[in-house]
Amino acid sequence: MKAPIRVTIALDEEMNKLFEKLRLETKQSQSGLIRRALQFYSENKKVIDEHGTERINTYVDMLGSGEHIILDIDHWLLFLKLIESSPEKEKFWEDHRRVAKSHAEQLPKKVRSVDELLKRLEACNFYNLSKSSENEYTLVLYSDVTKKFVRAFLKEVLAGMSFKAEIKEDFAKLRVKVTKTTER
Repeated sequence: MKAPIRVTIALDEEMNKLFEKLRLETKQSQSGLIRRALQFYSENKKVIDEHGTERINTYVDMLGSGEHIILDIDHWLLFLKLIESSPEKEKFWEDHRRVAKSHAEQLPKKVRSVDELLKRLEACNFYNLSKSSENEYTLVLYSDVTKKFVRAFLKEVLAGMSFKAEIKEDFAKLRVKVTKTTER
């Protein structure tokens, strides 16, 4: 068996405190914690490189609490299509707006700007987000079926969080123009 390869690292005071805190919490050796961190980074490098740790933090926040689920996009579209053919569809849209208002009450603890809100919803795979200017965004939707859902949700959440925005529809896009914002 070969001897392990030794590596020396230098940490500033803040990183050393974090390192020691994590080592004590996880009850791992220094080497074990570094190996675990490297393994995690290796497994999540693609997401981290593309979105930074923000996307992973969003996933952990949403999924860790048990209040959100992961759903295949095809199943999601099937549900939305079924709703549109349901005799109860108006009740669904009323309930959807009520849930969105509830989100508007909860999200200010985690979201401080329209930018953060739109990025959080992008992490849910509702759309691909493109920032056109400082206060304009384009949301490229995966299907026309999702447009009504996303628009209704955004309208309620933005208003409930006291953000003023215009939402315009294109064929496969929503364009959001923030007209008044209050950073939290």
